[in-house]
Amino acid sequence: MNPPITLFLIDDHTLLRRGLVALLSQYDDLRVVGEAGDAGQALRLLPQLCPDVILLDNHLPGVRGVDAIAGLREASPGSRVLMLTVSEDGADLATALRHGAQGYLLKTIDGELLAEAVRRAARGEPVVSPEMMGKLVAAFQTQGVPGSPLPPTEEDATPLSPREEQVLREIARGASNKEIARTLEIAETTVKIHVQHILRKLGLSSRVQAAVYASDRQRAE
Repeated sequence: MNPPITLFLIDDHTLLRRGLVALLSQYDDLRVVGEAGDAGQALRLLPQLCPDVILLDNHLPGVRGVDAIAGLREASPGSRVLMLTVSEDGADLATALRHGAQGYLLKTIDGELLAEAVRRAARGEPVVSPEMMGKLVAAFQTQGVPGSPLPPTEEDATPLSPREEQVLREIARGASNKEIARTLEIAETTVKIHVQHILRKLGLSSRVQAAVYASDRQRAE
C-alpha cells in the first residue's frame, strides 16, 4: 500500500479545523499531520512536518492566505498548496494561481469531492471549483499566468477527434480523469492518453489552459 497523503490545515477558525480533521480522517489514504491558526504559526511548523498538501484559508489574521503562499512553499518546498476558502473573488483566484497554488476550492465543496481534490493536488493536478471556472477564464484573459502561453487560436490548433472533443468538454467542466472515464464509459488510462493528445495538438501545457481554451471557444460559438 502507498503511504497516506499527509495534510496541514491553516484556518483561523478552530471549529472548522476540527471539522476538517474529523472529515478527512474518514479516508484511510489521507492523514492530517498538523494545523495552524495563522501563517506565522504555520511557517514555524511546516519545515519539520513537510506535508504533501497544505489546505489554506484566505481570510487569516495579519496576512491574506493568497499572499502567504510563496512563504509557505519556501518553508516546505515539497508541499502543494490548495486554497479552501469562502472567497469567490476572481482576483484572489488569479493571485493564488500566480503565487503557485495547486488549486482553489470553495468551502461549500462536498466532503467526498474535497478528498478527491486533495488526492489530485498531491499528484500535481490543478484543481479549481467548477463555480470558479468562469472567473479563471476571465483572470487568465486579463492578467495571464506567468510562464504560461496564451491558448492557441482556432487557426493554430490541430483538429481534435470527436472523442477528444468530448474529453475537452469534460475538462472544461472541471472533471477529473476518473469522472471523465465514468461519464464517457472508457478506461481511465484511455482518458489520460486523450488528455496528452489534446494538450499536444493544442500546444498547451496544462489542463487549466485546456479548460480556458474550451471555455473561450464555447463562448465564441
